[in-house]
Amino acid sequence: MDGKGSLTLNVGDQEGGSRAVLAAAGKLDDLDYKIKWSTFSSGPPLLEAVNAQAVDLGAVGNTPPVFAAGTGSKITVVAATHGTAYGEAVLVPNGSPLKRPEQAGFRARSLGGKIPTPTRVSRNVNEFEVRAATDVVRNVQVVVVGAGQAGLSAAHHLRRTGCEPDRDFVVLDHAPRPGGAWQFRWPSLTYGRVHGMHALPGMELTGADPERPSSEVIGEYFTAYEETFDLRVHRPVDVRAVREGEGGLLLVKSSEGTYATRALINATGTWDRPFWPRYPGQERFRGRQLHTAQYPGPQEFAGQRVIVVGGGSSGVQHLLEIAPLAAETTWVTRREPVFRDGEFGRDQGRAAVALVEERVRRGLPPRSVVSVTGLALTEAVRQGRADGTLDRLPMFDRITADGVAWDDGREVAADVILWATGFRPVVDHLAPLRLREPGGGIRLEGTRAARDPRVHLVGYGPSASTIGANRAGRAAVREVRQLLEGERELRAGSAERGRPSAMARTLSPRGWPRAVDGRSLSPRRWPSARRGAPSAAALPRTRGRG
Repeated sequence: MDGKGSLTLNVGDQEGGSRAVLAAAGKLDDLDYKIKWSTFSSGPPLLEAVNAQAVDLGAVGNTPPVFAAGTGSKITVVAATHGTAYGEAVLVPNGSPLKRPEQAGFRARSLGGKIPTPTRVSRNVNEFEVRAATDVVRNVQVVVVGAGQAGLSAAHHLRRTGCEPDRDFVVLDHAPRPGGAWQFRWPSLTYGRVHGMHALPGMELTGADPERPSSEVIGEYFTAYEETFDLRVHRPVDVRAVREGEGGLLLVKSSEGTYATRALINATGTWDRPFWPRYPGQERFRGRQLHTAQYPGPQEFAGQRVIVVGGGSSGVQHLLEIAPLAAETTWVTRREPVFRDGEFGRDQGRAAVALVEERVRRGLPPRSVVSVTGLALTEAVRQGRADGTLDRLPMFDRITADGVAWDDGREVAADVILWATGFRPVVDHLAPLRLREPGGGIRLEGTRAARDPRVHLVGYGPSASTIGANRAGRAAVREVRQLLEGERELRAGSAERGRPSAMARTLSPRGWPRAVDGRSLSPRRWPSARRGAPSAAALPRTRGRG
C-alpha cells in the first residue's frame, strides 16, 4: 500500500504496470491518501472488479470498455489517453552497451520527413531478430494458444512428431513469463498445499521444497521445461480472434500479427475469466469486494470481518488462512458442501471425469472436475469443521451497504466480501467460428470441436486438471497429425496422376468438400455439426481414424 491518511483509494493494475510507472516517476511519494493496489492479468477482469465495486478505478486498453458497455456493466470512463512512440522506452541494465533502439534490432521508418518513429515490433524467437508484425500473415501448420499445462503438453507432443517450432507450429501465450495460471497464485499457496499437480510429459518435477510458493516452484519448472524441449513460446501475445480464412485455413489474429493455420489447439484455461455473481445491492456495499484471482494472502484481512462466498477448494483454503487473523469470518455457499473422506482412487477419478464429459458431449457449459469430486477431508479441514470455521450458511439474498442479508431477516456485517466463485473457460476469441451449441457450451468429440474438426480444446471440461491436460494434449496432437497427413495424401495423390483425384475434384474454391448437389460443405454444414463425426464423404481419407 502506498501513501498515508484516512482515505483509501482501491486501484486495479495490470501486472504492476501503472504502479511501476508512477513509482518510477516519484508520483507515489508523500501522498496524503492511501492507494491499495489489486493486480489483474488483463483488462476484462479488472473491469469486472470495477463493475462489482471491488476497485474504484483502473487503466485498461481501448477494447475492454467497449465489450463491458455491450454487456451493460456499470463502469464510467473518467479519462482517456493517446500514446505514441515518444512515450515508449526500452529498459536495460546499468552499464549496458545499448544506447539507441536500433542497436537492439528495432527498425524505424520515416513518416513523410518527420522524426522517425519505431514500428510496432515483436521478436522472432527462432532467429532472434525483431521485425514488424502487424502487416504480415505467417503460415504454420498448427497454432497452440496458451502455454499452461495443456498447451505445453500439446507443444511437447508436436515436437515428438517431428514438428519444428516457428516453422511447423507456434505457441502463443499472453502471460508475461512461464508458469501458466500458477504464476498468479497467492504467495501463501505453497507447493505442499497444491490440490494435485502432475508432471508434464517427459520431465518430472522433483526435489521441490513444499514450503515454497507454488507460483515460484511451478514457474521455474515450466521455464526449465520450455528450455529443455526448445518450445520457443511467444509471449506476451494476446490472441484476439480466430476467423475463417481462405482455402480452408484459420486466421489467428494476435497482438504480434496474423497466423494462417490448418489446425488450432486452444489451451487458454480459465484464469483470465473470473466469475463474479450478481446480487441485488452489490453496488451499495461500502466495504471491499475481491475475487480469488485477486487474493493477496491472509495478512491483508487482519482484524476485519470477512465473508467468503463459494464452496470449492479455494474458498476453504481462504477461510482456513484468514480465520486466525480476521475479527470474524462467515462462509456462504449455494449448495451444501460435500466432504470426501478416504482415498480418491482411479475409479473415483474416472467417474468424476465422466460426469464432466457428459455435460460437454451434450453441449452444456462444463463444470470443473473438482466440483464433482467433493472437498478432501484433510486434517486442516477436520479442524476447521470442529472449531466452527467451516460452518456454512446458505446463500444470502441481497447485499447491503454494511454486509449481507437474507429474506428471513438475518444479517451479517462485513468489511470484505471475498468471491471464491470460480472461473469460466476463456474462449471468446473463438466466437467468430460459432462453435457454441444452443446449451451454451462447445460440444467436443474427444478434444475436437464437433462443429469444426480443425479446432481442438485442451484443458477444457473433462481435461481441466493437470493429468487430464497432459492426456488431452497428446490426444489433440494425434488427431491433428491425422488431419494434416490426410491433406498431404490428397495432394500427393493428385500430383502423381497429373490430374485432380476424385476427392480433389469435389473441393470447393475455399478448400471444403462439396456435397453431391454441388453445395460447399464448410465446417458448419458438415454432418458433425449435428450428428457426430464427419462422414467419410465429407473428409479426406487418412490411414487412421480422426
